[in-house]
Amino acid sequence: MTDSFTRIYRLAIVVVLAVVAAAVGWVLFYSVPDTLADLAGLLLVIGTVVAALRVGGRLAASAFPDYDVAEVAVEGPISRDGGGGPVPGRGSGTPADDIVEQIDAAADDENADALLVKLNTPGGEVLPSDDIRRAAADFDGPTVAYATDTCASGGYWIASGCDELWSHDVSVVGSIGVIGSSVNASELADKVGLSYERFAAGKYKDAGMALKEPTEDEREYLQGLIDDYYDDFVERVAEGRDMDPQVVRDTEARVYLGEEAHELGLVDSLGTRDDVEDRLAELLGRDEVSVREFTPEVGLTDRLRGGVEGAAYAFGAGLASSVDPDDGFSFRF
Repeated sequence: MTDSFTRIYRLAIVVVLAVVAAAVGWVLFYSVPDTLADLAGLLLVIGTVVAALRVGGRLAASAFPDYDVAEVAVEGPISRDGGGGPVPGRGSGTPADDIVEQIDAAADDENADALLVKLNTPGGEVLPSDDIRRAAADFDGPTVAYATDTCASGGYWIASGCDELWSHDVSVVGSIGVIGSSVNASELADKVGLSYERFAAGKYKDAGMALKEPTEDEREYLQGLIDDYYDDFVERVAEGRDMDPQVVRDTEARVYLGEEAHELGLVDSLGTRDDVEDRLAELLGRDEVSVREFTPEVGLTDRLRGGVEGAAYAFGAGLASSVDPDDGFSFRF
């Protein structure tokens, strides 16, 4: 069914329901009244028509959908709950579980033949990022990731689960690396008279605590964890992007503008949003596609808070994951 016929059928459904609702409302609320009921009846008729239009719109959209590509956006820092994380100044992002839920909804929607993942993120927590990557990789149909401003660290991790990655020529792409950090306040604690007493079971339980100077053994232990994370990151990117692992390592966690990232093979193609949609049409064997954005329900308060924090968000440090909040040591991809 062509787009023009689909629009006609949808419009017909809405119009018919509106006319029926107007007629019913007129008979029930307006045709018989004598006094002030006239005004009340007229208002009820209008309310009935408006309600019918809304219901009709939903029914028409369900019966004759006008989209064949589902779009899911990953914007801001990636975390389980959508918070900005422990670093001051970070804005809020969409909770990873909500993003996965929207991808799953697109996968279950028989009208969504392809998935477009819009990426504008400096990264986030490890497991939430991997949950999104897995959901995208499991989608049954073409999956195209599209980097807008920034696709770094966890964002690139997600892109590695898609069939293709597109970006602007000036998008920021890359940061395939890992960093571990911990505040060392042991000298400050000594100056102000604070002392650290250890009550823990397990040699490395308090490795990276802020109030103690780490031993060389603890430094080697923490560096080993970082190395393991990095090896896993490189392996997943190399597998998902069909790249030589050494080429991935040679990027040395640098970020690149889209044009250079394309030359290095980190990006499949450069282009605009229209170019991406043309590519999706090509993958589906159609002249054109229509995209519907799948979004979670977000309250007004959350929208306002996200806008303010997003405006204050500075360029991110990467994909972050707290191994154990009690340990005081955090890892960032």
